[in-house]
Amino acid sequence: MKATGVSSCDSGLARDPWAIDRAPGYGPGASTGDQIPADAPRQGPLPQRYTDASEEQLQQWIVEAKERLGDRVRILGHFYQRDEIVQHADFVGDSFMLAQAAKASPEAEAFVFCGVHFMAETADILSGPDQAVILPNLAAGCSMADMATIEQVEACWAELTATLGGAADDDGLAPVIPVTYMNSSAAIKAFCGHNGGIVCTSSNARTVLEWAFERGQRVVFFPDQHLGRNTAKQMGVAEEQMPLWRPHLPLGGNTAEQLRDAMVILWNGFCSVHKRFTVAQIERARAEHPGVRVIVHPECPAAVVEAADGAGSTEYIRKEIEAAAPGSVIAVGTEINLVNRLAEQRPDLTVFCLDPVVCPCSTMYRIHPAYLAWTLESLLEGSVPNRIRVSDEVAGDSRVALERMLAARP
Repeated sequence: MKATGVSSCDSGLARDPWAIDRAPGYGPGASTGDQIPADAPRQGPLPQRYTDASEEQLQQWIVEAKERLGDRVRILGHFYQRDEIVQHADFVGDSFMLAQAAKASPEAEAFVFCGVHFMAETADILSGPDQAVILPNLAAGCSMADMATIEQVEACWAELTATLGGAADDDGLAPVIPVTYMNSSAAIKAFCGHNGGIVCTSSNARTVLEWAFERGQRVVFFPDQHLGRNTAKQMGVAEEQMPLWRPHLPLGGNTAEQLRDAMVILWNGFCSVHKRFTVAQIERARAEHPGVRVIVHPECPAAVVEAADGAGSTEYIRKEIEAAAPGSVIAVGTEINLVNRLAEQRPDLTVFCLDPVVCPCSTMYRIHPAYLAWTLESLLEGSVPNRIRVSDEVAGDSRVALERMLAARP
């Protein structure tokens, strides 16, 4: 890992993922405080042919299999993937961009989604019924998405309905509108679609909240508290109007009055990678690099976003660096694989990660070339491994919420 000269946050990240796929938790590099669900998918063992192969051999197998498969298969690579995967991707982007790429490729028989589970679910929802979406490593999950289960969300909704009532006010506004970030399960997207809600991305979160406030008196925002808080603050919502819902406490740990006075009820979820960034890191970057421009992702805590010079989605960060004047110094608060790649693309800039202890997304990092080679060669042999399927019922309601999101253009 490259960044500020300090190596990975966890030496275990250098281990082959098949060595830790079946171990408890999310694996090396993940926060020990993140509790993985007991029913989270686990990847079965890879054939020894792949685990014994050299990096060079794996790359050769991937190239050969991809060439033989041709247009039948499209490889989708998330921005946070390691370079050994991204170099083979037909499309590279954030989760929403990749789901759009799947929707826009009706000729493909299968999509190999090099990302995490919720992303593959979204691609399955938006792609055709005869198109297969494959996750090369089933253990590639998302701790943030796992912080809100459908059972917890339904229990929250029942409490909110009992507290706030179910009828619209005199202006026709519903008591509360559910909004979920893309980083959530298909079941929660379906819940939002079924209950008059919507999905958002980090790039259109403000537009989505505006949409929601046109229809409801308040919003309940799943599962990332930081994106919800940062977006609402930019819209002028006061901190005291944004109570935190902790799913294991009655009324989420709030009083009925706090919920009635709320404008945005924030679910107690977060991204372990983006939560690592601090105001002290920004202050150190400014002290060591006078004139540095600091840009961060809105999944970072509010104090970090407010101390930065700019905040926005992964695509926003990419465009900011692409447009920077030669010689600029830019400190970035987001996942390290993306930061390194952006730095390599602009050698005329000084681009570095704010966090001196470099910590990639540990679950995204589980998509190793061995899994990609195994997946592609399995397709060549006529089998479809690790297919991600969303039931028709869940997909239908999810599609409603996603289509509302598609219409909510910033």
